[in-house]
Amino acid sequence: MTSAAHPYSALVLQTVPVGHKSLADYTHICPGELLEESRELARDLKGLRVLHLSATAFGGGVSEILYTLVPLMRDLGINCEWQVIYGREEFFNVTKLIHNALQGAATPIEDGHWETWLAYNEMNARELAGGWDVCIVHDPQPAAIYRLAPEKARTWVWRCHIDLSTPQPEALARLLPWIENYPYALFHLREFIPSGMAGKVYAVPPAIDPLAPKNMALHREEAAYICEQLGVDANRPLLCQVSRFDPWKDPLGVIDAYRLVKEELPAVQLALVGSMASDDPEGWEFFNATIAHAQGDPDIHILNNFNNVGPIEVNAFQTRAEVVIQKSTREGFGLTVTEAMWKGRPVVAGAVGGIPLQIEDGETGFLVDSVERCAERSLELLRNEELGRRLGRAAKERVRANFLTPRYLRDYMRLFAEIGKSEEVGAPA
Repeated sequence: MTSAAHPYSALVLQTVPVGHKSLADYTHICPGELLEESRELARDLKGLRVLHLSATAFGGGVSEILYTLVPLMRDLGINCEWQVIYGREEFFNVTKLIHNALQGAATPIEDGHWETWLAYNEMNARELAGGWDVCIVHDPQPAAIYRLAPEKARTWVWRCHIDLSTPQPEALARLLPWIENYPYALFHLREFIPSGMAGKVYAVPPAIDPLAPKNMALHREEAAYICEQLGVDANRPLLCQVSRFDPWKDPLGVIDAYRLVKEELPAVQLALVGSMASDDPEGWEFFNATIAHAQGDPDIHILNNFNNVGPIEVNAFQTRAEVVIQKSTREGFGLTVTEAMWKGRPVVAGAVGGIPLQIEDGETGFLVDSVERCAERSLELLRNEELGRRLGRAAKERVRANFLTPRYLRDYMRLFAEIGKSEEVGAPA
């Protein structure tokens, strides 16, 4: 398969160009039977027309996943495309409010906000080309398109990447009529599945690409050199959190934990590394709030993709850090946790969302629920290098067994095989 768009590509929605990947390249990393199962399932799916529909092509976990998943689906003979919906700032301001409310924020969403959300969904539904066998709609931003234009795909899948364990009831009640009748829906955890879903619902955790620049093997010496270019002293201990600048990731709490650690180990440094996404207008506001909270401390390095921090630099910070922190208070899954574990680093992370699915407390990392506990566990690891190495080795093998892209690809192949045997046409009830 080539990466050229096929005749069913949308005329207006942006098609995201992706590179070529081969499943064979993962042979030395993943179990052979896992790769062979995907190939076997794909034999009866050649030419299946699949569309991934999302809100942005960069800056978040969804886009990172799709840059790998789409070309691997093509490698197996799936006629797969990825398109991004159209939206302006007013739309993304609203969808950020919706995202936060679905993760439990108390901020009310007014009728006018929902009207804006629906108006952009109607616009994108009109522009979406038809003829797809499967349309996979990612997250709440384009969630209404299925009900608005069900005839444009034979069947539909809603893929939710956020933590719906404790949603604002009013927000979930407004969204539910738009998602409950999707023929298929995928969530990271069973605990995230809201009651009322009428279609087939599965818990499918995401995964990382071990061959992507962000996750490929990088020597500690190389990582140290890269970090030095961005102001870090490679001869002193480093704590690091890689995340969007978002209140749910709690970078302010990370700074507070760092300050407690620094009282005991004055040489410690902190790096907060994130990317700014086009569908997250709140990001710059919280980035500035994080800088203000740092109060000019020269040992706190706050960096983003506008500071020449790309995948290799993120890799370097995660590889170089003595302790990687992910102090989330809500978390759909936490791919940055997976990334650090794959690099064999000890991770201290919030016991929320999909993080406990990855970290077995005391075995593959540490789970915490407060600033104080985060500081205590970080200090423990800084003072006991052997403990960090033991946790890191176990963490890497847990990721290898459960959270690498070939397993995620296999899960999609199983879903497509099920859809291929179904008589459903995807029309709403």
